[in-house]
Amino acid sequence: MRVSIIPFGRVEASILVSIGESLSSVFPRMSYNILEERIPIPEGAYNPSRRQYHSGVILMKILEAARAMKVDRALGVLDVDLYAPNMNFIFGEAQCPGSAALISLYRLRPEFYGLPPDVRLLEERAVKEAIHEVGHTLGLGHCRNSRCVMAFSLHIGMTDRKYPRFCEVCRSEVERRIR
Repeated sequence: MRVSIIPFGRVEASILVSIGESLSSVFPRMSYNILEERIPIPEGAYNPSRRQYHSGVILMKILEAARAMKVDRALGVLDVDLYAPNMNFIFGEAQCPGSAALISLYRLRPEFYGLPPDVRLLEERAVKEAIHEVGHTLGLGHCRNSRCVMAFSLHIGMTDRKYPRFCEVCRSEVERRIR
């Protein structure tokens, strides 16, 4: 399975590399590439009344890119505040199952919560969210094990509590689906 990591706007290269290396170590037989070109966020994604970006509009752009590049999966990485219908905010979204996923670094940054910048913590959170969303593209749902990377995160504390890997049940399911 091949995943293309697509940066939208300004995203630190070191974070993109950490995401790619973590994906290839967690998912069996997965390779990745990082698109060198920075893709602009679609204009129609911004909702001025919410001051946030609608993830569904961006997800469709990622799906188009995945089809054009002929890759199994495409993961968009952004640094803007995202929302989905009926949600105040989201850390990421994916087709479940499908070939497109995205994560945003915006609310993963410690400084969003009034803390000093911490690149290591940001990378750790980004890796967890990337694994989670790529897991959804394989058809995995949310896991009831709060330590599993597939557990739903209502807030950043739940993301921090998770491990950057699958529980045994989800791991078996991933292996079955990737064969």
